[in-house]
Amino acid sequence: MWTMAFALYAACKWLTYRETIRHGLRPGAARTLAYLLAWPGMDAAEFLDTQKVPAKPQTRGWLFAAAKMGGGVIVVWLIARALAYPLLIGWSGMIGIVFILHFGLFHLLSLLWQRAGITATPIMQNPLLATSLTAFWGHRWNTAFNELAFRFTYRPLRRLTTPMAAILMVFGLSGLIHDLLISLPAHGGYGLPTLYFLIQGFATVIERSRIGRAIGLGRGKRGWLFTLLVTVTPAYWLFHPQFIKHVILPMLNAIGAT
Repeated sequence: MWTMAFALYAACKWLTYRETIRHGLRPGAARTLAYLLAWPGMDAAEFLDTQKVPAKPQTRGWLFAAAKMGGGVIVVWLIARALAYPLLIGWSGMIGIVFILHFGLFHLLSLLWQRAGITATPIMQNPLLATSLTAFWGHRWNTAFNELAFRFTYRPLRRLTTPMAAILMVFGLSGLIHDLLISLPAHGGYGLPTLYFLIQGFATVIERSRIGRAIGLGRGKRGWLFTLLVTVTPAYWLFHPQFIKHVILPMLNAIGAT
């Protein structure tokens, strides 16, 4: 899983870097290496632009990032270890790792780069505050992948078809990629991650439809609840039992968490 994830990540990083260079940006060697090797985001144009200087991060940002990372450590090495059922252990450990990396370490890394005068927006933008699926997948959850999906998939498809069809194709492609990274290493559960993302796609289309807008699915408390139900309820299919059993539990055992 990690091998395929890093291979895909490296290819995407190079793709975004080459596109930025083709548009005329000429960063130095040090900043180029920093972007390729020391920043998980895909915002090449912002990170590599020496003319863009971000504001210095505030103390509360450092504390918040450290708290999320610390909470993930507690979940992985204390809470998961204390649980009795394998699926609960796996899910707890997986959530803890996401908090350690995506919410904690990557946030701290973004603050370090901002402190150094480089624009590096955190890849997680408080996803629990999303009041629509559009905001959740487009602006708040893993913006590194969303940037790629919009620039290299949605935008080209939008020129060939309707917005709704393009949305469904982007989510379908995302599902296939997650099947590659989740189901293939697990040797099972094929198609379930794709099904999860197709649900997200159709729900997004419904949210953006005339009826969806009329009943408030994309805003306020109703939109927040709709987003929570659609993203969380079918997550069992995204991270299916075969993945938990054959990938997550052995990984937790390898790092001494079980």
